[in-house]
Amino acid sequence: MAVAVLVFAVLLSGVQANAVTPVEKVMQLLSDLQTKIVGEGKEAQKTYEDFAEFCEERSKDLGFDIKTGKAEAADLEATIAKESAAIGAFNAQIEELTAGIATDEADLKAATEIRDKEHKDFSAEEKELSEVISMLQRALAILEREMAKSGASMLQMKNAGSIAQALNVMVQAAAMSSADASKLTALVQSSQDESGAGAPDAAVYEGHSGDIVDTLQGILDKADAQLAEARKTETSNHQNFQMLQQSLEDEIKFGNDDMDKAKKGLATSEGSKAKAEGALAVTSKDLAADTETLADLHQDCLTKSQAYEAAVKSRDEELKALAAAKKAIADNTGGADGLEYGLAQVSFVQVGSSAAESASRFIWDLAQKQSSPALAQLASRMSAAMKSSARNGDDPFAKIKGLISDMISRLESEADEDASHKAYCDKELGETNAKHADKTAEIEKLTTAIDQATARSAQLKEEVARLQKELADLASAQAEMDKLRAEESADYKKNSADMEQGIAGVKIALKVLREYYANDNKAHEEAQGAGQGIIGLIEVIESDFTKTLAEMTSTEESAAAAYEKQTKENAIDKAAKDQDDKYKTKEAGDLDKAVTEDTADRAGVQTELDAVNEYLDSLHKQCDEKVEPYAERKRRREAELAGLKEALSILEGQALLQKSASRTLRGVSRH
Repeated sequence: MAVAVLVFAVLLSGVQANAVTPVEKVMQLLSDLQTKIVGEGKEAQKTYEDFAEFCEERSKDLGFDIKTGKAEAADLEATIAKESAAIGAFNAQIEELTAGIATDEADLKAATEIRDKEHKDFSAEEKELSEVISMLQRALAILEREMAKSGASMLQMKNAGSIAQALNVMVQAAAMSSADASKLTALVQSSQDESGAGAPDAAVYEGHSGDIVDTLQGILDKADAQLAEARKTETSNHQNFQMLQQSLEDEIKFGNDDMDKAKKGLATSEGSKAKAEGALAVTSKDLAADTETLADLHQDCLTKSQAYEAAVKSRDEELKALAAAKKAIADNTGGADGLEYGLAQVSFVQVGSSAAESASRFIWDLAQKQSSPALAQLASRMSAAMKSSARNGDDPFAKIKGLISDMISRLESEADEDASHKAYCDKELGETNAKHADKTAEIEKLTTAIDQATARSAQLKEEVARLQKELADLASAQAEMDKLRAEESADYKKNSADMEQGIAGVKIALKVLREYYANDNKAHEEAQGAGQGIIGLIEVIESDFTKTLAEMTSTEESAAAAYEKQTKENAIDKAAKDQDDKYKTKEAGDLDKAVTEDTADRAGVQTELDAVNEYLDSLHKQCDEKVEPYAERKRRREAELAGLKEALSILEGQALLQKSASRTLRGVSRH
């Protein structure tokens, strides 16, 4: 390498007759070459140090990215595991709720069927008892009416030996139908059989129509009591069924609500899991790419390090060779230099001037063609150098060659700097734009989350306010119900006590009158008719009192049942609303907390984005091509370099001619 550079430099330089000898020129070139190699070594060292710093920084960045990627992957895997567990829990909850709802629905269906059968049986019993009571009431009314009459029918009824005979007398008197008489006879016999007393002796009814009335009245009272009991049982069964129905329907409703929430939670968890799995796939891919890039970087940096060490070694060996060559020439060519170049040399200024003029014209034409002020200035300086050499008689080769070489070095340096600047701009703009897009997307994502959470929180707070108002209204309504129920209960206790006292008094009066008029006393025969009328009227009063008391009791029981049912419904409604209020208040608080955190995160990301924007603006100021695009500058510079190298070729051709002429003249001189 050193010999080739040395020969090329000698050919370009030429020999100046009134300056140094070729040997001295060679020594000078060797020294220049040593200086150049040392300079190249320093530049190479600086380049290597910059590259080593790049390797270290890049390796650190990749290491941080890999560490961050592993952490993100671990977080995503934890999220996937968490959501998988949640999905399993939701599925189990859904299965449990499905089974519970199915059981409640089956229980409700069975209870409804039982209730329908109970109501059907009650309706039949109520109808039958109502018919019996109606017949008894008609029979008693007929008996009382017939007994009030005088004549054959009354005499026949008094002479009747049994209820059947008395009823036959009533049929014969067209007072009632034979079918009703048969039913009443059967009813009396059935009642007596059920009481266990057996059939009464016929003498019991002989001449005592009042005993027939008492018997029928007793059966009527029993039928009334049985009907009241049946209705009370029906009311109780109906209320119990309604409470059971309400309870089961509430359980089904709450079960369905929990089912909806579980399904929504399942969908949310499945969406979060899918999102995390997608993010994990991207993160894993990026992590693998960063790991591979880091390995390639280590290999590249190691290769460059080895190449640098080899270049340093080669440069040291070349410097040693150049030093040895200089020493060999200096030690051994002193005499030969004097013999060879001691004679007067022929000046070739004119030949050099002609070559320089050709090169200058070529550079000037190139400057015009490329519209290059730098080449035009170079051509001007070359012309000035030629004029100076012509005045002083100097060889213009060295100076012209130096000007062209300096320009080539300058253009090559500018090209390297421009290319490096272009690569730097492309790299930094690409990375910064990517960061800008990432931060912008992150801010948009956080803003969307904040807006959604804020809207949902406001909605929840409105719902909580509404729930609290409903709870307050419910509490007020319950308090009013409690007050009314207490008043109704107090009124019932007072009124029922009065009615019971009245019934007891009426029963005492009936007992006294019946005992009095039942005695077989001739003195009272005339008053018996009036007495029996009074007894009948008192019996009507007793019936009215008893009926009113039964209605009061039924009304009280119905009101109490309705109160208990409504109170239970209010309690269930309150519990549901309290739970809903609790959940929604907690959810609103969590959302507000999330909004605060996301707002802080967004502020931090915005600060980062502001820094990225500031850096991006500075890059645009450095890198935006406002005048001449890089590609155009590159094309123009390459054309200028090609022209300058061609100008050097012109000088090289002239140098060869000069060398040939020099040797020819030396040969002539020796002869």
